[in-house]
Amino acid sequence: MEPEKYTIALAGNPNAGKTSLFNALTGARQHVGNYPGVTVERKEGVAFYQDIPIRVVDLPGTYSLTAYSMEELVARNFIVGQRPDVVIDVVDASNLERNLYLAVQLLELGVPVVIALNMMDVAEQRGTRIDVAKLARLLGVPVVPTVARTGQGIDELLEQAQKVAERQEPWRPLVISYGPDVDAGLEELTRLLEGGVPRQGLVDARWLALKCLEGDQEVMDLLADYPELRQKLEPVLKRVYAHINSTLDDDPEGVIADYRYGYITGIVRRAVETKREMRLNFSDKIDMVLTHRLLGPVFLLLVVYAIYQFVFSASEVPVGWLEGFFAWLSSTVEGLLPEGPVRSLLVSGVIDGVGGVLGFVPLIMFMFLAIAVLEDSGYMARMAYLMDRVLRIFGLHGNSVISLMVGGGISGGCAVPAIMAARTLKDPKARLATIMAVPFMNCGAKLPVYGVLIAAFFAGQHAAMLFGLTIISWVLALLAARLLRSTLLAGEQSPFVMELPPYRTPTLKGLAIHTWERTWRYIKKAGTLILGISIVMWALMSYPGLPEQEVARWQARLAAAGPAEAQQLQMDMAQARLAGTAAGRLGRALSVVTAPLGFDWRTNVALVGGFAAKEVIVSTLATAHSLGIDDPEDSQGLAERLAADPGWGPLKAFALMIFVMVYAPCFPTVVMTRKETGSWKWALFSVVYNTAIAYGLSLAVYQGGRALGLG
Repeated sequence: MEPEKYTIALAGNPNAGKTSLFNALTGARQHVGNYPGVTVERKEGVAFYQDIPIRVVDLPGTYSLTAYSMEELVARNFIVGQRPDVVIDVVDASNLERNLYLAVQLLELGVPVVIALNMMDVAEQRGTRIDVAKLARLLGVPVVPTVARTGQGIDELLEQAQKVAERQEPWRPLVISYGPDVDAGLEELTRLLEGGVPRQGLVDARWLALKCLEGDQEVMDLLADYPELRQKLEPVLKRVYAHINSTLDDDPEGVIADYRYGYITGIVRRAVETKREMRLNFSDKIDMVLTHRLLGPVFLLLVVYAIYQFVFSASEVPVGWLEGFFAWLSSTVEGLLPEGPVRSLLVSGVIDGVGGVLGFVPLIMFMFLAIAVLEDSGYMARMAYLMDRVLRIFGLHGNSVISLMVGGGISGGCAVPAIMAARTLKDPKARLATIMAVPFMNCGAKLPVYGVLIAAFFAGQHAAMLFGLTIISWVLALLAARLLRSTLLAGEQSPFVMELPPYRTPTLKGLAIHTWERTWRYIKKAGTLILGISIVMWALMSYPGLPEQEVARWQARLAAAGPAEAQQLQMDMAQARLAGTAAGRLGRALSVVTAPLGFDWRTNVALVGGFAAKEVIVSTLATAHSLGIDDPEDSQGLAERLAADPGWGPLKAFALMIFVMVYAPCFPTVVMTRKETGSWKWALFSVVYNTAIAYGLSLAVYQGGRALGLG
């Protein structure tokens, strides 16, 4: 494919439909990564207009270009540093006044802009009529009405973007008056900055002066490299600040924002007509029930339970197909290859190891589908709103809800992006408490472990068990956070404000893209990281094995035994062989600690491997329980083998699920904790803190269950 001719950057407020527009433009031609040096997600894709490939970059959602948060900083630095050919600002037509604030800031910067007037259907439902042509004239840029989730207006949007990109006009910053007090100081600062800072022509001196008045930290840090210029600027800034404070009882940033909104209000009044009758819109009517103080939480619990019921019911048959396929593949390879290390590696290391994880792809996929429906419909934000009331009791901030949801508030998330999401919390103590609470949630990597153990010991109770585990994970996360907020992270809580987007009907295309993106990441993880770890664990569970003399003694006993006794001896020999390997020795050494929890040495090895990635617990158990089985006809899955093992039972399985839920976060999560907290101290603390709590809980479950006669 020929290289992209133009670069389009998508900007916009959160919940303005930017992701839907990105998906509509690029379809499956997209990839996800991180911006260099930061952990903010970077999404890029390719769109085609008249067979011309166009690079599309989805900037982080932001309300402003003033660098308050990492998302705002990344978005602004990309526009200024990478200089895209055109920026498409995705504007929520039903909340035009608020959304145009970012558009005005883009125009002040001077970047070529096309406005995507998105969610026109919602605006019309609310009785809002927008004169698109007049709005375009007033703003001085093309304005295209769109409904991104249905694809309406996409072609015209690309056409306008290409026209703007082809013109290659120099940046022309919009000049707005911010009142005589600010304008006078702005002119004086602009004169000082003109030619004083090398800007490579990318930004206007007046824009830099504006950022100085707004107290933009990144611009102030830039000026620190020019001490003589900074020395001239500081007295002017102090004088302007003092004058505005004394005359307007405000600071320059507040005055600038007021005048921006005044400029926007003038445009909206001329271009927008709204029906004045007071009436509740569709979303408001639904929210009267779904966010009700009593009915809302009840409905939330019903939704979560219904999701689990759907996920297990829908995935039961395809999971059975995959289990049957891997069992057939395993027995086929055993039948084709002679007994030896190669057959053992392929069957026990690769097929049983990775197959144990890939067998749960349908379950993971349906879970991601359910989460996508909640997100795209707008209900996920309502869940966060409802949970805020609870979280504040435990010392967490309302925005912590997003991190906990992403981390597995509804089983199937991931702790790594969840910890990244905590960056939006301005309160450092609440942010740390949130980061420490995230690993308690049921991430997608824990689902295969739950799936195997529930299938083996709680058959027919899949939804109820997973629902119960979800409630337990929330309770433990909140109690762990409360403990930290009462001791190491004590302090006052900051207020919480959250936007509730309008309800929307999810589109099949949007759901398909969101579900496939997340499922494919899971599959890639199974085919790369987990495959590698499975092979390493197989090697550790295969070598050095038993000494030759010991093998000879076992073979002599087998030769002298009858058919019934030989089968048992063969199983005992396999266990002895495993016990003599490097993994067996490690597992037996750990048994001193884990025996009170009911865990055997094979479980210990699986838990050690789970520190790399929780899915490895399943692949390691599958490998450990298939090594030594030489009968190609024995094609049982891991769940069946565990259920048939006399050393296992429901109590041990439940104690293990609790331990897996809570113990040390996986290695990528530990690394992310280090990056986000800036300290290995907190990263290592999370390992010790979680493992200690996991041990205590599992001990209480197992020993308490035995005391009650449940073992």
